[in-house]
Amino acid sequence: MAKYDKADLERRMQGAVEALKHDLSGLRTGRANTALLDTITVEVYGAHMPLNQVATVSVPEPRLLSVQVWDKSNISPVEKAIRSAGLGLNPINDGNTLRLPIPDLTEERRKELAKLAGKYAENARIAIRNVRRDGMDALKTDEAKKEISEDERKRSETELQKLTDEVIKAADEVAGAKEKEILGK
Repeated sequence: MAKYDKADLERRMQGAVEALKHDLSGLRTGRANTALLDTITVEVYGAHMPLNQVATVSVPEPRLLSVQVWDKSNISPVEKAIRSAGLGLNPINDGNTLRLPIPDLTEERRKELAKLAGKYAENARIAIRNVRRDGMDALKTDEAKKEISEDERKRSETELQKLTDEVIKAADEVAGAKEKEILGK
C-alpha cells in the first residue's frame, strides 16, 4: 500500500473533473463546438485515424462546423464517418470542405443528453470517492505501521473529506452548467 500523499490524491481527483469536462464537451447542445467531432475516427490509408489527423475542424458560425480535409481523396471517408457517428449531423460536401449545419435539438433529445450528462457526473463522483477511499486506506496503513499517530490520521481524514467535498461540488457545478446549456435554460 502506498504512503498517504495528499498532493497525489488531489491531482487524481482533479483528473476526474477534467475527464468529466472532456466527456461533457462531446455532448451536442445545439451550438457548434469542435469537440463534438473529437471521438470520430476515419478509415483512411488502410487504418483508422482520428478526424483531427486528416482534417481541420473550425466553427465559422455559431450553428455550423466546417471540416477542411487535407487530402481531397479522403473527403468521402470523412463524410461517411461523420454520418455514421450517431451525432445527427448531415455533412454538406462542397468539393473541398464539408459543412455541418448543427440542427436544433428536439425536447426529447435534450432530455436524453441531460440524463447522459448526469450519468457522466455520477461517474466522476464515483471516481473521486474511490480516490478518497484510497487515501483513507493509506492513512490507516500508515497508522498501523506507526508512521503517524491516531490524531494525525483523524486530522488528515477530515482534510481529505473536505477536499473530496470541494472537488465533488466542482464536478456538480460543471455538470449542472452543461445540463442547463443542453436544456436551453
